[in-house]
Amino acid sequence: MRIEIWADVVCPWAYIGKRRLEAALADSAWSARDTDVVWRPYRIDPTAPAQAVPTEPDRRDPMIDAAAARCAVDPSTTQSRATAADRVPISRIAAAEGLGPNWGPAWRSSSHDAHRLLALAHEHGGSTLQDTVAEHLMRAHFVEGHDISARDTLRTIAATAGFAEAAALLDTDAADRTVRELRLIGKARGIRTSPTIVVGDRALAGAQPPDVIAEFLAAAGPERDVPEEVGRLRYAESLLDLRDPLGALTLLRPLLDDHGDDLNVRRLAARAYFTSAQLGRARQTLEQLVAEVPDDSYLRLMLGRTLQRLHLDDQAAPHLKIAAAMTPEFA
Repeated sequence: MRIEIWADVVCPWAYIGKRRLEAALADSAWSARDTDVVWRPYRIDPTAPAQAVPTEPDRRDPMIDAAAARCAVDPSTTQSRATAADRVPISRIAAAEGLGPNWGPAWRSSSHDAHRLLALAHEHGGSTLQDTVAEHLMRAHFVEGHDISARDTLRTIAATAGFAEAAALLDTDAADRTVRELRLIGKARGIRTSPTIVVGDRALAGAQPPDVIAEFLAAAGPERDVPEEVGRLRYAESLLDLRDPLGALTLLRPLLDDHGDDLNVRRLAARAYFTSAQLGRARQTLEQLVAEVPDDSYLRLMLGRTLQRLHLDDQAAPHLKIAAAMTPEFA
């Protein structure tokens, strides 16, 4: 069973959730089963600076409700030993999970490179190495007070975790595209909380107690084997529905390179071009598609509207008329 953890390494509930997942998997019902835990990137603070700044005092050890809000977690669903009404500091919850006694991030900065390191660890050493790196990253951030955006810190963490090769890779753009694409895939899949545990098509949001996690895992069915190209196309379509055409085009780029003659890929790209106001590309793509599939009313409609936005009303009119004749609701 592959268990994905979509989380930000600077989210306190991610570290707490890691301990709770480990407790669930340590149960005899799971210890003998073949499980593969994979970390996926999520970002709780898109405004975090690339250059680390000292953490504000109220952010070092906030109350559980404030900490949960910053991680997009409902406080009432993450506690097993306290409730949001108790307004206890997050360090008390962390200590109960064995993550003490010291607690409190000293720095606020982007976690992008930390997620690059996690992606590289999985690529080069699989889930076991990746999980070890995740543990060292979160301990460095929450307990030891290190700046995990600093390359030197990341190199030290990687070496301590047994991933010495990362030192050279971090100075390149290795895994940059992987992390950015995975974040888009998470968005397309509806990931809105750090952490979120995903098995197949089912998700469990928040740092839930071990018994809840175990129940979730027991009810999870086998993961469907979907070709990478099909999954990528579906995620791109979901991003379009979420009004993120540039994200959709990011996921479509490899498909356009490798499957540029596929009608579905080009149709989706045309929608993304149109929605993102790349009207020249939309027109070129749609004119080719309409020439190949002249009886597709939706393609005619998009081409007509594209030409209208380019102020080419005379050229748009025939396509809009044909689209309306074939599909009256397009009138």
